[in-house]
Amino acid sequence: MMPVVNCPTCHAKVEWTEANKYRPFCSERCKQIDLGAWAEEKYTIPAADPLEDPLQDPLADHEPKPH
Repeated sequence: MMPVVNCPTCHAKVEWTEANKYRPFCSERCKQIDLGAWAEEKYTIPAADPLEDPLQDPLADHEPKPH
C-alpha cells in the first residue's frame, strides 16, 4: 500500500510515490500556488527573538578577563 498524503494547497488525497513528480502536491497548479504564496511572503518562519539585532556582535560588549 502506498502512503497517502493531503496536498498542502487543496487538501486532495495524493499518493506519495516517485511517479508523482509534484509530490507532496497533487498538480503543477497547486505547486505554483504554494510557490507564489512564499514569494508574496504569506508564509513566514518566525525568528528566535525578533527584538535581537542579527547584525550586533554578541561579544562586542564583552570585556576580556585578565589572566
